[in-house]
This record gives sequence, structure tokens and C-alpha cells, in this order.
Amino acid sequence: MPAHEETIDPLVRERTHLAESRAALRAMREDVQALDIRDVTANWVNAAVLQSQIDDRIKALADLTHTPLFFGRLDYLHTVGADEAEGAEGEQFYIGRRHVHDAHGDPMVIDWRAPVSQPFYQASKNNPLGVDRRRRFGYTGGDLTAYEDEHLTDPSETEQTSKLLQAEIERPRVGPMRDIVATIQPEQDGIVRSGLGGTVCVQGGPGTGKTAVGLHRVAYLLYAHRERLARTGTLVIGPNRSFLHYIEQVLPALGELEVKQATVEDLVAARVEVRGTDEAATAVVKGDARMAEVLRRAIRSHVTPPTEPVVVVRGSRRWRVPAHEVEEMVGELLARDMRYGAAHEALPQRIAHAVLVRMEEAGEAPDDRVQNAVARNPAVKAAVKAIWPAVDPAKLVLRLLTDAEFLAVHAEGILTGDEQKRILMVKPARSVKSAKWSAADAVLIDEAADLVARTHSLGHVVIDEAQDLSPMQYRAVGRRCSTGSATVLGDLAQGTTPWSTESWAQALFHLGKADAVVEELTAGFRVPREVIAYASRLLPAISPGLAPVKSVRETPGSLDVREVASQALDAAVVAACGESLRHEGSIGLIAADARVPALAEALAAAGHSWLSPGEETTAASRLTLVPASLAKGLEYDYVVLDEPAAVVDGEPDERTGLRRLYVALTRAVSGLVVLHAAPLPDRLTTG
Repeated sequence: MPAHEETIDPLVRERTHLAESRAALRAMREDVQALDIRDVTANWVNAAVLQSQIDDRIKALADLTHTPLFFGRLDYLHTVGADEAEGAEGEQFYIGRRHVHDAHGDPMVIDWRAPVSQPFYQASKNNPLGVDRRRRFGYTGGDLTAYEDEHLTDPSETEQTSKLLQAEIERPRVGPMRDIVATIQPEQDGIVRSGLGGTVCVQGGPGTGKTAVGLHRVAYLLYAHRERLARTGTLVIGPNRSFLHYIEQVLPALGELEVKQATVEDLVAARVEVRGTDEAATAVVKGDARMAEVLRRAIRSHVTPPTEPVVVVRGSRRWRVPAHEVEEMVGELLARDMRYGAAHEALPQRIAHAVLVRMEEAGEAPDDRVQNAVARNPAVKAAVKAIWPAVDPAKLVLRLLTDAEFLAVHAEGILTGDEQKRILMVKPARSVKSAKWSAADAVLIDEAADLVARTHSLGHVVIDEAQDLSPMQYRAVGRRCSTGSATVLGDLAQGTTPWSTESWAQALFHLGKADAVVEELTAGFRVPREVIAYASRLLPAISPGLAPVKSVRETPGSLDVREVASQALDAAVVAACGESLRHEGSIGLIAADARVPALAEALAAAGHSWLSPGEETTAASRLTLVPASLAKGLEYDYVVLDEPAAVVDGEPDERTGLRRLYVALTRAVSGLVVLHAAPLPDRLTTG
């Protein structure tokens, strides 16, 4: 330890470093703001691009006053990278959300993603990784108020759970989801820092931090492979808009502003407007991977073998390509299994090349310009139109869903007769525009569009709540990362769609990433032990064989199950919300969708205002009324759960209903109150 550190109050010293680091960050931002690009850009296009990059850099360097600039410190035994035998003096690094340097370029805060920062998450008494001391900082608002040291090489000091770490995990939640850079656990860090080349699937029960791990992996990959991902792009896919709004501030808080967010519906809705809905059984068939082969057959059926030769007239000469030769070209293209549209573009060039061969045999010397001209010849165009006509993906799907004979031909041996009847439109539409397309129909159109022309692939895609995707939705996402990689996040026990996946191996096969590594997170950091144990009673019924989450948080009194008379239920729920509001943090009232209007009326009558899922909680407005169908992925400090039986009954079958209930039971961070008038599901009363 340097001598000057011994004579200064450590807290004063750390606060001074924080103030100096904030000043350095402001200076970095001001330096970028002061850049004059007038003399370095050749034209207005270059100027606009450069200015956009500068604006993004300015945003990334913003100092968020209520977000700690650094949260930890590592004191290394020796200079990093130096041989221990050299006896070099140890180095000291402050670990934070972004890199900050002083006027001389020396680092004042090291980005948490840098290799030198990794021991902050991985070092232990058994394996200190060259670290003598790990220091954690505690903050109140943006003020540094406490610190805590672990001397990793001191044999007399026993390893203990960090109180500051525990306090940060349990800190009340108001506003959107926040980052977890200060609390990443070793098993989480290993996933976060896994390489860009491979796809990772994370199975994690409630409170294991899988969503945060996925988002932080994106941030890490952007740090480690910024240039490549800047070219290829990244995307986060969530289950609904409320969820995306909840997580949207995590990456910007880490200085990453370029990651796009979308739902699967957003990805596939570009070609048609979704205005209709399907019955569950219909959506299951439309979402089945077998539909991909039905579509492939239907598209290829448009190819018609030629019966007439192609005769090209150029000047006074006529060049004839016989039908059997054109048929060979068509057969070769079909055998190569090219995209339909690519083959449509290749066929006229093949025919033109055959004409050029005849020209050369006749003593002419045609070049590429002649071949292109022949490919555009009216006779060639007419032949291609007849043999390999253009296909509109939406029109093709509409025909499949309205023409029983057309569907029967291409679904033969793939779909049963009953399945074919189920997906036919009850009221056939006359045109693509007039059709009431469902979300599942849009996915079919997206598949057909990819059969015609290849979908653009991104460098990396994150899919959260992935267990709820159908096989055809997995294929739609897989197309968006066919040449890149993915992070797949989910919990098989929380699958609440009729088509939810039964295994990750199955899901990853449909995604096109069958060789992905599957990691399982079983340590729970969010949901109290009493609450997760209660919810886990449902696991044998909803996901047999899945290991229950083992919560590291023991919070006595965190679970309260109350039975009330049916006529008093609404009043009891409102009263429980009032009790919860006496605590600090966010409150979620979760109820079956059908119960939401009645509870909204009861809350209003009692003078309580409330928010809808996706609206940002504030210190003044902390109660959110959450339909059970939108609860997945959200979390609240205190949850009041209304009538579990109604949540179960609101789903098409018991297993899906119990899974929905499992989700609702596991949204609480500090306390859960369950109120019921109807009998609880049997699984909750035993165990």
C-alpha cells in the first residue's frame, strides 16, 4: 500500500477520485463537442456521417449523476502482465461502466469489459488471479457513501458474502430495469464473456439474471468486436413492447446506443398488416416447422418445364436454343436448391450463354455486353416468365390458406386432412390487402419471402423469453443471424404459449444453431427463498425434471397467502396494495386478464392511481396493474397476486395456466401477497 494512502481517510480518498474521474469524463465529452469537422470532410455526405458519429460519442460520454461511475477497485500484487519474479509494484484499477482517462491519457476508470477487469468478477480466496484486494463501493444516489474490502491473499481473513453486493441486489426498483455490472456473479460472467463465434443458450429460472446476462453479453461483444458488429449489426428480441420498454435503458447506461430492439412480430410484419387472430389449435399448426416444407413445395410448383425452344433474333440472325437444353438448365437450377428469386435471375443468363456459344461457333466474338443484351431480349424474358415466373410471397400464402386443392397438393404427406382444414381461412379474402392476417400468417409470409430472396443476416441476435416461440418463429429469427451468432435466453417452465418449446435442443435445431452451448443458471439472486420455494411446487406439473432455482436470499416473512370471502376479494386486494405501498420500491398488482377491469375500478374507488405495464414507475407513482399475460420478464419489489385460480383458468389448458401462474408468483423481489377466494391449485397446497 502506498504510504500516502495510509495517512488519508480511505472514504475521502475514494470520493476525491470519484470527483476527479467525473471531471475527466466531462473533459472527454467537451473535447468531442469541440471538434471542428469543417476542414476534414470532402462533401456533405461525409460530414453528415461524421457528425452522426460524433453525436453518438457525445451521448455515450454522458455522466449519469445517479449512476456510479465506478463500483469497484482491484489492487494487483504485481504489475499486470509482468513476471512476479521481477518484483514490480502492484497496480490499482478502478472498475466502472466505461473507460475514463485523464488529460495525459492515463486511465482513471477501467471499462468492466476489459480483460484487466475480469478478476473483479472471477477472483476468489482459492484463486485470487493476482489480486491482493478487491474493494466494492456503496452509493446513495450518486454519492459514494461506503466501501468494503476483501483481502484475497490474506489467509487469516475468511471468505464472506459481501453486504454491499447483497444490498445492491436487493436495492428497491423504481423505473426501468438497470444494469448489473456491479453484481455479476462468476457463473454469469463466464457467459457474458463467451466469444462472438458461438451461440449460447441460457436456461435460467426466475431471478437468475438471464435477461441481464444476455444484455451484458451484447455490451461485452460490442466492446470486444466493435468494428465487426458495427458493420453487421446487433438486435435484441423481446416478447412484447412492455418488456422492451422495461429493458431499453440497460445498454445506453453502459454507453451502447446502437443496439436495436424488436419483437418477432415487428420482424415479420413488414409485408402485411396483422389485423386478425387465430385459435390456439390453428396457430399451433401454422407455427409447426412442417409448414416450411409446404411453402417450399408450393413455391417450386410455379416452375414449369419448357415445351418450346427459345428463339432469339439479333439483326438478320436467329439463334435457337431447343426446349430440352432449356429444360436441362431448369433441372440444374432446381437441383442446386437456390433461392427461387436467385434462380429466376440466373435462368436468363443461362439461356443467353447458350446463345453466345452458338454465336462463337458461327465465328462471331460476342462479349459480356452481348450476353447481357441477350438476357434482356423479349423472347428470353417471355420464356423465363413462362418457365420460372416471379412469385409474390403474400399471394402465395393467401392461396395456400384459401385454396383447399392447392393446399392439399403441397401438404400431402406433411399435414393431415384435419390440419389442412384447420388452417384454411373461414372467410377467404379476395386480396392480400383485404385479408385479416394473423401473427402466425405473417411468419409464413416471412418464410416464403426468404425462399424467394435471402433475408439479411445480422452479426448477433439476442432472443429473450425464447421458450415461447414456435418452430416457425425460431426459423424467422434464425434467418436474421444465419451468418452470425445468437444468445438464447429462457426458462422452459415459463413457456405459456400452446406452441412453447419442450426442449432447448429442439428449439436450437429450428433456429439453425444446433451446435449451441446450453448453460444453466440455478442460483437465484432476486426472488426470496420462501417465494421461489412456494412457486417451485408447480414444477413437477409444468416442467418435470427441471431443477428448481436455489435462492441465495433468505427473507423471512416475504410470503403471505391469504384466503378471503369472494365478496370481499376486491377490497382485500386494494387493502394489500395499500399495505405494500408503505414499503419503499415498486408494487405490482398481478391478476388474470379478465379480472383487470374490476380491479381497476376498485383501485379508482379507493383513490389509488396506477400504471400500465411498460409505463415507467417513479417515486410518486409506484403501483402497476399487470395483466398476467404481460407479467413475464417484469419484476417489482412487492407483488400482490389476485386469485391464482383465475390466472390458471384464463389459459386454454391447465398446464399453460399453471405455467402462467408460476410466472406471476415469481415477479417479487422483496415480498409476495397471494389473495384467493377460490381454492388454490392442488400443487400449491402440497409440498
